Amino acid sequence: MFSKACEYGIRAAVYIALQSLDGRRVSVTEIAGEIDSPIAFTAKILQQLTRNNIVHSVKGPTGGFEIERKDMDKVNLSMIVKAIDGDNIYVGCGLGLKECNADKPCPLHDKFVDIRSNLRTMLKSTSLYELATGLEVGLTYLKR
Repeated sequence: MFSKACEYGIRAAVYIALQSLDGRRVSVTEIAGEIDSPIAFTAKILQQLTRNNIVHSVKGPTGGFEIERKDMDKVNLSMIVKAIDGDNIYVGCGLGLKECNADKPCPLHDKFVDIRSNLRTMLKSTSLYELATGLEVGLTYLKR
């Protein structure tokens, strides 16, 4: 459903949030290792997340990526998906057709409308803080 870049972006943002809860900034190399993503690809994803004010980049010897605690509640998964994949997940055709609407629907159109609506609700209502705290207490995992 999400592009590989978006999957890595979500994982990276959650990992950064988790480390930020402990007051740590993390490097691209550490993030890439923790989310099983190539370093160069991770760096490009982090640039997009930084440009969209989802994570903060601090330069210098004590630099790295972080998310302020007050921002963790404000940043939801929908913001990450939009920053990396755009909003096609909410408006695009379920079969990838160029034109699909209620007047000329694809075979999945009517069912996909409900799925998209539920997905939008879930993505907008799930914060980075919620996901990071699930990791922190061991209820969820980023890597197996």
